[in-house]
Amino acid sequence: MIALEDRRQMAAWIAEAQAAGARLAPVCALLGLNPRTLQRWQSGAGLDAGDRRPQAVRPTPAHALSAEEQATILQIANAPEFAALPPAQIVPRLADQGRYVASESSFHRVLKAHGQSQRRGRAKRPEARRAPTTHTASKPGEVWCWDVTWLPSQVTGRWFYLYLILDLYSRKIVAHEVHEVENGEHASALLKRAALAEGVHAALEKPVLHGDNGAALKSTTVLAMLHWLGIAPSYSRPRVSDDNAFVESLFRTAKYRPGFPVEGFADLAAARRWAAQFVAWYNEEHRKRPATPPTADPRAVLRLSPRPLPSPRWAAGCRYLDCGWSAGG
Repeated sequence: MIALEDRRQMAAWIAEAQAAGARLAPVCALLGLNPRTLQRWQSGAGLDAGDRRPQAVRPTPAHALSAEEQATILQIANAPEFAALPPAQIVPRLADQGRYVASESSFHRVLKAHGQSQRRGRAKRPEARRAPTTHTASKPGEVWCWDVTWLPSQVTGRWFYLYLILDLYSRKIVAHEVHEVENGEHASALLKRAALAEGVHAALEKPVLHGDNGAALKSTTVLAMLHWLGIAPSYSRPRVSDDNAFVESLFRTAKYRPGFPVEGFADLAAARRWAAQFVAWYNEEHRKRPATPPTADPRAVLRLSPRPLPSPRWAAGCRYLDCGWSAGG
């Protein structure tokens, strides 16, 4: 939108140029203005009141959420079981219960309108970073990522170490262990156990194992195990901190999830119990984004039961594809 002062200034320049013998079209082209726009300003109140679009009274769309529906969304989002979850997690969980309240976008809009759009929990807003390009997985079992993270204890200066292997495509935690020290022997044992559990030793296509340049992951023991299993190693590039971003993101999910003992674990057994519970929750309950955009209709993923009549706010002809829904039930 062009401010009122700028409109008047441009109109004065054009009038001055025309008085000197210039034609309207070249002058408007020089200012980047369409001649029809100037004519509309002069015929109406465009040079007196300015642009009146911000003050225009617009009718409420027929498919807009009602006050009751917005209140229902807020009530659900602030319920104890959903208070720590974003809309991307709330909507699928409601779908598993056979309920469809609103889309993820509607949840976001309502929460933003009521000042609740900030990130939930202790996590900060993510920064825009370049996507890793080392390897690409098109199906499970092609690329594995692994790393070791430190878990705090209640004793200052003492740590426990979580070893973890993640399937890049399916986001499945293939194997994990918690130990009191970080060394190549524990990493090699974890790798062997994961390979045997997933049948890698007998598979024709072996996964690529990507990790950072930590001493435990590049030790001679680990390299010998990789050679014995036929798994090709891959390592992060020097001075590139986000080449193993998927495992780092998983560790962030683990440490910022409600229930993580910020004050530290009492002993190794407590750390192992927490790790086992987290892996079970992540593999079986956590709704993870797919590695590639889904090709099917996203509403089919929600597994909603057929509705007798569609909602009036749904666009006609685009809500029944591959979902088992029909206007007649």
